[in-house]
Amino acid sequence: MTAMRLLAGFLAAGMLAGCASTGVPEAVRKAPADAPALAQVRADPPAYEGAAVRWGGEVAEVRNEAEATWLEIVQRPLHGSGEPQPADRSEGRFLARVAGFLEPSSYAAGRRVTVTGRIDGTVDGAIDEYDYRYPVVAVEAHYLWPRETAPPYRRDAGYHGSWCRDAFGSAFGSAYCRPYWGPYW
Repeated sequence: MTAMRLLAGFLAAGMLAGCASTGVPEAVRKAPADAPALAQVRADPPAYEGAAVRWGGEVAEVRNEAEATWLEIVQRPLHGSGEPQPADRSEGRFLARVAGFLEPSSYAAGRRVTVTGRIDGTVDGAIDEYDYRYPVVAVEAHYLWPRETAPPYRRDAGYHGSWCRDAFGSAFGSAYCRPYWGPYW
């Protein structure tokens, strides 16, 4: 019985260490209770003033000012971990006000970011010629997600290395690999 408890203790410690080593702030990993969706806030901004939110998406623009950096973010649905999902749907855009300086080349257009904070009014702006009212999040914590990289693969059809791709782009072991003259080769 003691060995079982010892094993359970090691497993629990390993799981906790794995969660703690992700680098993603706790505030980003956990959604606030009763957090409104962006669509709700855009429909009635005064009703949600001061509400805690966890929103994320893709950076559209970054602007540094003397005391803060403003991120214009195209909202995307979030996974349970807070990571923005690759999706074509969005509830709109919002502005995230982060205290201090953020490097514009790191927070470049298309990078995925998640922010947590409180709703702090709206700002009137425009997207091209379209007038737009942006909800503002006063950021308390944020996380810039790593750039997505595609797994390496060879383009020559004669290659039967450790991984191959079929006609639909699915990866599988070399025992089943057949040459395919499509977009993945």
